Amino acid sequence: MGCLLVGGGIRKCKTLGRQSQMIRADAEVALADILRPVNSGASKGPRPVYTFGQYVTDQYLPFYRRGWKESTAGTSEQIVTTHLIPELGDRLLQVIRRLDLQEVLDAKARNLSDSPVRHMRWFMNAIFKLAVSDGYIANNPAAELIIPKHCQPGRQMRPLTKEEVNQYLEVFDLREKLIARLAIFEGMRPGEILALRRKSIVGDTIQVAERVYKRVLNTPKNGKAREGAISDGTLELLHQWAELALDHSPDGFVFPSEKVVTPLSLDNLWRRSMFPKLDKIGLGWATFQVLRKTNATLSKKAGVDPKVSSDQRGHGIGVSMAVYTSSDMEQKRTAVRQLEAAVLRKPQPQTRQVTAPPA
Repeated sequence: MGCLLVGGGIRKCKTLGRQSQMIRADAEVALADILRPVNSGASKGPRPVYTFGQYVTDQYLPFYRRGWKESTAGTSEQIVTTHLIPELGDRLLQVIRRLDLQEVLDAKARNLSDSPVRHMRWFMNAIFKLAVSDGYIANNPAAELIIPKHCQPGRQMRPLTKEEVNQYLEVFDLREKLIARLAIFEGMRPGEILALRRKSIVGDTIQVAERVYKRVLNTPKNGKAREGAISDGTLELLHQWAELALDHSPDGFVFPSEKVVTPLSLDNLWRRSMFPKLDKIGLGWATFQVLRKTNATLSKKAGVDPKVSSDQRGHGIGVSMAVYTSSDMEQKRTAVRQLEAAVLRKPQPQTRQVTAPPA
């Protein structure tokens, strides 16, 4: 028999089985099964009732900020606070259903392109998945949401052609030309370029160990340092630029600000030194994101191994192929002709039968 003291000193007992049929170990297991719900209930207070906005603000964002880089945190929080909280913020977390979330996406698709709608779906899923893990809801209503078919067309971002790359570089002086080359040929992100120190250049390789975002230095976007190769033309310009450096110490920035001890600001660089010159030749649309896409696309066209190309840029091959690499019509024509030649039998010459004239 197992006994338990409850409120007011009352003793409650329950027969577990006959002593002749149950050993002590079996009795302890049976008693533990009876006490488990009692003990678990005694150790937990009532769970708070959250609205969607309260849960995002109090739980989701503080938790995810631990792992987000500054740039990721900025864009992520903007999407959540601008698009999701205004639509769902006052609703109780426990009563939101899949149809409610799908209607939000459908409404957003009437004014936004595919990309931000996809991001919203991702954040909805992440928020409710965490809420399930925390025990505030039983199921994730965002797990099977669908991207609406009729999103608005987004801004087209095509890579530069080879001719445009040459025009792009010719318009700049040494510093901007070198920065552009590091993006186009070495595949570096702008924050990685501006965070380069003199010790980062070792022979014909670049040690990419830092990046800068809004004047804050941190590790590269994926959190991993990498080693990249330097093209001959870029290396020659780096040597020319090094001769003009004011700080020759190993920790000196390759592209310093006017203060010398801090890296150059990306916003100032683009707004003051790059965009005005590019805009005059009709290439003001070609941002650093375009240059990254250009690196991936022209590398593919030049026959560079996709894995090597993605390693040089510092991201996975799946992202490289799906996001940054595109094929032009010349490559597509070559591809379909190669496939046709590999599959179809070559037509055999027809033999003409010659009959002798009647005698």
